[in-house]
Amino acid sequence: MKNLFLFIGMALWFFACQEPANQRKEISLNGTWKIAKTGSITQFPSSFISEVAVPGLVDMASPSVDNQDTAYNNSVYWYKRGFATNETDAEIVQLKINKAKYHTRIFLNGKQVGENVYSFTPSLFDVKSFLKPAGEENELLIAVGCKNNLPDTVTHGGDFEKTKYIPGIYDVVKLTLTGYPFIQNVQVVPDVKNSRLRVVTELVPGNNADLTVDYSVCEAVSGLVIANGSFSGEKNGEKAIQVIDFNIDMNNCQLWTPETPFLYDLKLSTSGDNTKTRFGMRTFETSKDSSVFLLNGKPYYLRGTNVCIFRFFEDPDRKGLPWDSQWITKLHDRFKDMHWNSIRYCIGFPPERWYEIADSVGFLIQDEYPIWTGGKGGFEKLLKGISAEQLAVEYRHWMRERWNHPCVVVWDAQNESVNDITGKSIQMVRQLDLSNRPWDNGYAPPMSETDVIESHPYLFVEYFQGKNPSKAGYLNDFFSTVRLPNNDPNEHSPKANGERYPNAVINNEYSWLWLNRDGTKTTLTDRVYQVAFPEAVTKDQKFEACAKNTAILTEYWRTHGKCAGIMHFCGLGYSRSANPRGQTSDNFIDLKNLIFEPYFYKYVKASFSPVGLMVEFWEKSLKSDQKVVVPVRLINDTYEVFSDSLKLVVWKDQQLVSKKSVAFELDGLKKKIVEFSIFAPAEKGNYRMEAVIKYKNEPVFSTREFSVN
Repeated sequence: MKNLFLFIGMALWFFACQEPANQRKEISLNGTWKIAKTGSITQFPSSFISEVAVPGLVDMASPSVDNQDTAYNNSVYWYKRGFATNETDAEIVQLKINKAKYHTRIFLNGKQVGENVYSFTPSLFDVKSFLKPAGEENELLIAVGCKNNLPDTVTHGGDFEKTKYIPGIYDVVKLTLTGYPFIQNVQVVPDVKNSRLRVVTELVPGNNADLTVDYSVCEAVSGLVIANGSFSGEKNGEKAIQVIDFNIDMNNCQLWTPETPFLYDLKLSTSGDNTKTRFGMRTFETSKDSSVFLLNGKPYYLRGTNVCIFRFFEDPDRKGLPWDSQWITKLHDRFKDMHWNSIRYCIGFPPERWYEIADSVGFLIQDEYPIWTGGKGGFEKLLKGISAEQLAVEYRHWMRERWNHPCVVVWDAQNESVNDITGKSIQMVRQLDLSNRPWDNGYAPPMSETDVIESHPYLFVEYFQGKNPSKAGYLNDFFSTVRLPNNDPNEHSPKANGERYPNAVINNEYSWLWLNRDGTKTTLTDRVYQVAFPEAVTKDQKFEACAKNTAILTEYWRTHGKCAGIMHFCGLGYSRSANPRGQTSDNFIDLKNLIFEPYFYKYVKASFSPVGLMVEFWEKSLKSDQKVVVPVRLINDTYEVFSDSLKLVVWKDQQLVSKKSVAFELDGLKKKIVEFSIFAPAEKGNYRMEAVIKYKNEPVFSTREFSVN
């Protein structure tokens, strides 16, 4: 009898987690397509002799249809493939192109289906009336253009560091065949406090009056059923879209965090359709009292990096890597190894697969819309035809695609720009996100006290702009007095009364020490290395200077506690040492195998340790036997009490000169200062001072170099 009950229980579990067999069917159109190029949308190709991967970009075509060293302009790229369906009774046949740029036009069996002028959000088209009978071959033609031919009324992803703007269908393409009531969109709203999931389902009923929605919630990995049931709505007149809004109890659910990225599957079905949405039980907000982030109601500090995917699209070594799931997963694993828990997808959206991987690996994403127009007047100059209402349409499409991803925690309206448009657009769409995520409005004013502001305190930019370090040295110049994060809305869009914005600050750009992957300087760092690190002559010396000082900056902004998030710039971008030389770069030396530059890995990884420290010592030189007090700042981003022995060590070359240690204990989410009183060595020469602890058997250290005169 016991075995019988076990069998029945397993059977119920199995069937509850299976997809309905008679409803939605999806056909992937990814793979190899034909491709050709013409000069305009009215000029159809006479032949197709090249092939290209979808998703991908047009520079991946073989033989090449267009491989530009400069911007892709005034051309149309035609993708073609055939497909057949065996379905004869599907009421809806929807074509979805997740993302393509620029200005997508669709033709099916010689007829134009429609167009989408937006480059960063999905294209959705009902193609049922354009299909041939079941079993016959259909010809699908998708045309994409170039950035310079976009209308003024849409965003184009302008970026002062890109040179090519390569077009292409850069995300997946699929057909959905299903019936009514059609599940058009689902928004899940986790309520962690009450262990409940709100589900808002948009249905297109067609002629079907039955608006019953069956649901089940299963653990994504194990398939274990957490909840199931049904909810019925009433048809509201002749409205084309009906909203079914209900709650599901999630008692004893496991919460999603970057450390424990636990996922669930919500499966919904009507009498004619079914779909599945993956989600995590997590909330994210800013604390009004302390300007820090709250993850699931508890303070949480962001430590992370940036991914500039559209810049990476132009990297000479990119090839098919952005669409290789194994490579993308390994990239995020490498980021995890750096103690990063967050990423800003910066000035551009990667393919949707990146968000799925961030959900499963565990990252918090600041998702930035591809707008960068610079200071006042830049928006009007570069996007002169766009209105807040038109931009809000793009934002709506973006939000609807992303709002179920637990990884997405900040809607970022734009980068470093000052304008009146993006803020108005934010206010038009904010209420659509029922999870009420915070927004970032670049250098323009934040639109709510619960929003975040971005700060880009590029201290080394002074040397790019013509200044020289003083005799006291650049560290003394930068840090001898306490700094607040700057280069943010407080500076570019200040309050009329002069007060600072109370919003949580994400410091997501701060170095200005970029080197290309081959160790050469960029156009923005030529003078910086010349005046700040004249001794850094070889490739290794420059790499070491970059890593040590990026670590110092990271330590400073973390331990001084003025930021709710610290994000290194950047984890993935481009590297362009040949003409036209690049301005920034990432820190890899082997892109395919994702090997970080070793100095960067050593020093910057330590600076991002969840339990971190900083030697607060900025002197370039000391006198023999000079007595100094050296404060060491400690920070604990975890919820656990941490105890260890803090060591302060002085070295001359590889020879130990002095060593002091003190035991300490540091509560979770707390900071502490431990002071050491030491004497400078008597012997003249160059020295290295290092504070060291161990976190999870891994050394965490802060290094300063000085001379004795």
